[in-house]
Amino acid sequence: MAKAKIIGTGIYAPGEPIDNAELMTLTGIEFDAAKHEERLGIRTRHIARLRGIPETTADFAERAARAALEDAAVDPGDVGLLIVGTDTPEYVSPATAILVQGRLQGGERDSTAYDVGASCASFTIALDQAARVLAAEPGFRYAVVVGVYNMPAHIRPGDAFGWSIFADGAGAVVLERVGDEDPSGYITGRQRTDGTQWNFIGVYAGGTRKPVTRELLDKGEYGLELLQRLPGDRNVKLWPPLVRSTAEKAGRSVQDLDHVLFTQINRSVIEEVMGILELPMAKTTCVMDRYGYTGSACVPMALYHAIREGRIRRGSLVCQVASGAGFAVGSNLFVY
Repeated sequence: MAKAKIIGTGIYAPGEPIDNAELMTLTGIEFDAAKHEERLGIRTRHIARLRGIPETTADFAERAARAALEDAAVDPGDVGLLIVGTDTPEYVSPATAILVQGRLQGGERDSTAYDVGASCASFTIALDQAARVLAAEPGFRYAVVVGVYNMPAHIRPGDAFGWSIFADGAGAVVLERVGDEDPSGYITGRQRTDGTQWNFIGVYAGGTRKPVTRELLDKGEYGLELLQRLPGDRNVKLWPPLVRSTAEKAGRSVQDLDHVLFTQINRSVIEEVMGILELPMAKTTCVMDRYGYTGSACVPMALYHAIREGRIRRGSLVCQVASGAGFAVGSNLFVY
């Protein structure tokens, strides 16, 4: 029976990093940088808009995908499936994945390209889909899955919460269809959803319910909007049982895991969750200190660094968990 194996990873973040002090200067906002760094772990980030770099979601996704393809030594023309996971797409339509396919493959091909939009869980859900399609479809040998984020494009002037948290970035993986004889490969995933919680945080203007009008712009009801504060303990309650159930779905236990990756929005939450799971911090990777919060991109960006820095090696059993507004949650379990 076939399965999907990660054979390449790549990331991209635009421009030079911006630390908290420079961020306040560039945006005119104020926040407690010391408390921010201690609690969330965010010290620097990359934001194209603040650096005057004319790049957006599709550019980030293309660069990360090319880096992953180079790492995997795979020709873009051999990719049969391309999925972009994001809730900050280049356009409402067409899908960002279609644009990236055109850039990578140069025109019409017998390939499939589409977006997964599940808030900040988009990459984990897209990876689960891609792995299952690749395992089931003999005609596909390679797939590329990209998680990409450009929320700063939607942040309004003076929004201290938005500017201090969100940042730009992209992470990508290349999957290969392999046989059971290969010890590496995707095992399983889980998802949870509660669409009754749609009205907490999001980009609500620009769709069919709330088209962008001059009146809307004048009222400041556009871009990233925080309608209700998210429960502070949501991920502490949510992530441990999801890690356990994902491992158990494959007949494994939490103690079998070599590495666990989480949504990179709050280091103190990750520390608390690892404590609940009775796992040492050496078994996770945090990258919010250098990238800020990159939403759909943060898990593959953390994966990239965990591999490059030797914390994930061939044969490592890895669990990934991501959660986002709406709310949507996804997990992955695989042997790297």
